[in-house]
This record gives sequence, C-alpha cells and structure tokens, in this order.
Amino acid sequence: MHALNLGILAHVDAGKTSLTERLLYAAGVIDEIGSVDDGSTRTDSLALERRRGITIQSAVVSFALNGVTVNLLDTPGHPDFIAEVERVLNVLDGAVLVVSAVEGVQAQTRVLMRTLQRLCIPTLIFVNKVDRRGADGERVLRQIAGRLTPDAVAMAAVDGPGTRAARVTPYGAAGTGFTERLADLLTRHDDALLAACVEDPSAVSYGLLRGELAAQTRRGLVHPVFFGSAVTGAGLETLRAGLTELLPTATGAADGPVSGTVFKVERGPAGEKIAYVRMFSGTVRTRDPLPFHGPGAPRRSPAKVTAISVFDRGAEPRRDAVAAGRIGKLWGLGDIRTGDGIGSAEAPGSRQHFAPPTLETVVVPRRPADRRALHLALTRLAEQDPLIGLRRDGPRGQTSLSLYGEVQKEVIEATLAEEFGVEADFHATTPLCIERPAGPGAAFEIIAEDPNPFLATVGLRVDPAPAGAGSDFRLEVELGSMPHAFMKAVEETVHETLRQGVYGWQVEDCTVTLTHSGYWARQSHAHGVFDKSMSSTSGDFRQLTPLVLMDALRRAGTRVYEPVHRFRLEIPADTLGPLSPLLARLHAVPRTQTVRDAECLLEGEIPVARVHELERRLPGLTRGEGVLECTFAGYQPVHGEFPVRARTDHDPLHRKEYLLKVVRRVAGRPEGG
Repeated sequence: MHALNLGILAHVDAGKTSLTERLLYAAGVIDEIGSVDDGSTRTDSLALERRRGITIQSAVVSFALNGVTVNLLDTPGHPDFIAEVERVLNVLDGAVLVVSAVEGVQAQTRVLMRTLQRLCIPTLIFVNKVDRRGADGERVLRQIAGRLTPDAVAMAAVDGPGTRAARVTPYGAAGTGFTERLADLLTRHDDALLAACVEDPSAVSYGLLRGELAAQTRRGLVHPVFFGSAVTGAGLETLRAGLTELLPTATGAADGPVSGTVFKVERGPAGEKIAYVRMFSGTVRTRDPLPFHGPGAPRRSPAKVTAISVFDRGAEPRRDAVAAGRIGKLWGLGDIRTGDGIGSAEAPGSRQHFAPPTLETVVVPRRPADRRALHLALTRLAEQDPLIGLRRDGPRGQTSLSLYGEVQKEVIEATLAEEFGVEADFHATTPLCIERPAGPGAAFEIIAEDPNPFLATVGLRVDPAPAGAGSDFRLEVELGSMPHAFMKAVEETVHETLRQGVYGWQVEDCTVTLTHSGYWARQSHAHGVFDKSMSSTSGDFRQLTPLVLMDALRRAGTRVYEPVHRFRLEIPADTLGPLSPLLARLHAVPRTQTVRDAECLLEGEIPVARVHELERRLPGLTRGEGVLECTFAGYQPVHGEFPVRARTDHDPLHRKEYLLKVVRRVAGRPEGG
C-alpha cells in the first residue's frame, strides 16, 4: 500500500485539530469525534494540551484512504511552538493549510504558506468554519489570492455560509465558470496547455484539466482551495477525495541505502528514548546496528535497534521492520536527538526553515535543593526541542533557555511542575543577541614558547563575513602539516568557541582561518613507553584553540546586534495619531504607510524586545481593531553600551590564566614565570 505523510498546519484556533478528528472519524479510526474545548481529542494527548486547548507537540496518527496509508501529522498552531512545525516539514509529502472562514488569513498562516512554497511542499488549502457566524468564503478567497498565493482555485461552492445548515457543493465538468478558471490557472504554468487552449478550446477536456491540476499541485505550483466545517462534516468528503487525487505519495526504495530523519523524541514509561523516524530510503530492522548523526555533524557510533512500531490504521503495532515511505518509532537509540539523520545515506530536509529563537530567559528552582533535578528536567526537554538552547552559567548556578515567546515559557513552567515535580521561577525574557566581528583580527601561540602551556601551535585569523553567512572555517596551512585528528580538533573547537564571544553572545557572520599549525610527533623514552609530556594530543589543540580564538576576536573587536521583527500593522486611520508616539518610544521604524478609506496600513521594523509591549498596548489605542503581524527580519546594531551576557563554566575568556597556573604547577615552574 502506498503511503502519504500529510501535515495539517494552521494559525492557532483555525480548527486543524478538529479537522484531524473529523478525518479520523470518517476513516473509522475513532468512534466519536473529540472536542478541543473538552480536551478529548486523539492527537492532543498531553494533559497540558487538553487543559489549555492548544497543540504543543506534533502528533502522528494513521488511517487508510482509497488504498493509501495516510500518516497524518497534527502540528501546533501557536507561533511559540514553530520549532515543532519545522521538524515536521522535513518529513512531509504534502500538507493541508487550514484557514478560518471567519478570521481569514492570519499572521501565522502567511508564515507557514511562505515556507511551504519555498520548500515546494504540495499544499491544499482548507477553508474551515463555513458554518460559523461571520463566515465569508469570497472574502477569504480574495485574502488567499492577495496574501498567500495568486495560484489558487476554489474547488467548491458554499451554500448558506454562516449557518449550521451550510452545505458545500463541489465543482465539476458541468460548471463552465469553474473549467474556465481552472484552465486560466493551469495555462500560466504550462505553455503546451496554453497553446492547446488557444488552438481548439473544445479539444481540452475536463479530464485533461483535472489531470493537469493534479500534476501541477504535486509540483507545488498551484493550490486547490476546499471549503467545509470540521464540526458538521460539510465538505469533508470532497477534501478526502482531494488528498489522494492531488497529493503525491511517498517515494523511496525499500531495498536502497538506509536514510531517515528523526523529527521527534520522547521518553517511554521506563525513561527509555523513543525516536519518531520518517524513512526516505531503505529498511530498518530490529537488531540492526544503526548509525546516526546530527545535521552537518559526523556520524556517531551505531546503536542496535531493540524494537520497532509502525503507524497503521489508528494503531501503533510492533513490527520487525520499517521501510521507505513509512513513519515508525524506534527503541534502543540511547544517544539519538531530535533532528538527527539515520543510516548511511543523507536524508533530505535537515536544514532550518524558520527563524531561530530570539528571546532568552533565566530559570532557577524555587527550592535550592531542586537545582540538580531542574537541570535534569530541562535536559530532558532539550532532547525534545533542541532549539530551547539549554545553557548553564556555572559561577552563579543559573540556567538560561532560548524561547520564541511568553506562551512557550508558561508551558515549560507548567511542564516542569506537572511532569517533573520541580517548581521554578523564570526571569523576564530578554532579546537573544549576536556578535559580529567589527574588522579582522589575528592571534597565535607557538609550541614550547611562553606563555603557551600546551604542546600545540595554533594561529587563527578572524574576518567579517556578509550578514547571514554564519560561520566558516578555512585553512591557510597545508592540509598535511599535521594529523587529520588535530585539524579536526581545531575546527570543531572553533565552532564551539564561537557560541560565546567577547560579550558572551554567539558570534555569527565570520570566517576563521587557521594560519599557523605545529605539533610534536608521538615520542617515547628509550624503554618504549609513550610519554605525554613529549607528544602532542588532540586535547592540546582543543585546550589551546579557544584561547587563541578569543585573543583574535578581542583584537578584531566585535559589535552586538539585537534581533528585529518586520511588522505589518492594520489600524483605523483615525488612531494613527495616538499610536505614533508609542511606536517612536518602542524604537519602531515605519517604512511604508498606506491609507485606504478608513484603514491605515503601516509596515516597518521593531526590536524584538519591544513587540510584547506593542501587543499589550495596541487594543487600547485602536479600539480593539488593530491587527499586528510580525516576522523575524534579522539583526540590527545595538546603540550605546553593549549588553553583556552571563558566561558559562567553559568561557575561554576567563580560563586562560587559570590554565596557565595549573600547567605550570604540574610542570614545577613558578606561576609567574
């Protein structure tokens, strides 16, 4: 049986979890449709999800449809949990983007659609809640064309919108207007079809148009729009038929090299790790030794798979194997992490699609005795979501987390209390800044020359790179000038050290070049016993590299940059006057201003640290009519005194003097020599 790995995505409260329930009910997986408000839905299994009425973690459930096994992945809609959506995007064959017929296209809807288009993920749009008061399908269609994509076509008409009796009638071959709209859309992307329509329109049959619609949808070129209600079931049969007709099924050879992506990690009742894996190629069997690796990282030692379950028709039965195209759960991979690739072949889609977290908070236990328990609990949470960026400040005993927003912080606080029994206090969130080199800088240490205490020669030069380039490591020495293990140690340590620059922030957009290298070859005394004091090891290079790199960064000088959002603000035109002073005080910079009738549209940039106050003050200043959309727009220089971030136990800036003292004491040399 073919498989379709299908994502359900939406802005929060658009009704995607209710749609999931309706699809499962129609497939016979559940006997009764659950309610988000009552906390009885199948995919919102966490107690916290049921209580708050939102999806926090992605969930997988399977059902059969027209000879296809559909693995349906329900994702969070709140922007604070965008990391969960990101991991799911890496494993999808197709997606359904849910839009509310009442609220229309919202901020998160636009972010999700842009990403789906960039990744060329075939996407159907489902306009939900046609039975709700205020539903307006025509208005939403105009919003879809203007804000999401012009390459969309309505697949059905809605009779009696805004009432419980709303019905959905699919368009067919008899609908002249529909076939004309369909032909107009499809010919934009197919010159041969355009030529055929011009030469003899009667020769272009409805069946041909329908086949071309499926082909272009599967290539991510066009987006059919369906209408319905997840509550009443109106329009659901039309959507169900569209899933298997218009979206592609999974590809990949079951007998090919093993390749897969881990998109979720959870703990079982006994504390064992369970990895959710989408298989792209090959077959994983029980007792197979399975290699795995992080994105861009070397493969770690293989671990033996001890058990496998596969999603099938609403259940998760144990199986001996999971093959290409399917989603399975694997046991036995103790060191596995979310985002890892498995197997010998590279899995597609391992890069980051959304902006990184831009906020940070410090978390401390309310009871000092819980310090160790808190660290263990946060480590477990970081296994599920690596982007929370667990970071420990040793001198003060504080732990910092990276966040997307305040709701995520509230959820983590509740999770710590309910699942781990640890009560914690969170400090106010602050922006998560970065550092960039202001210019070039270089430093080096020569082996056996004071004050270098290590048996290694390392020279590094730091150069600025274009914004958004990240960090790169290059060689200006011969590749064979020292063993590969030493070269690798320098490169890995450079990237580790860049996590904490002169002011404590991660250093981005720079090129680090190895300019000097040297080592002492493995030596021994006359009796043949290896002598560490006469021979270089990888440890020498791992210890020396941070010290040299920090010297180079200090000489280059770094500037601190704060994250900014691009905002789109729709307000009544007569409220612009009262709102303008607030925007100025929040350092928001409007770039464009458009007044149309009684509505004013402002677009510009605002520091991330100021967004929360704008959200809080906006309703009062705009009579509750202001609509704010924000998306990450990059970084801007911090003016005035640079903020300094708390340092960790491994801070290279402050440990050089300590290391020198230790080494000299061991060597019997005076500490000041």
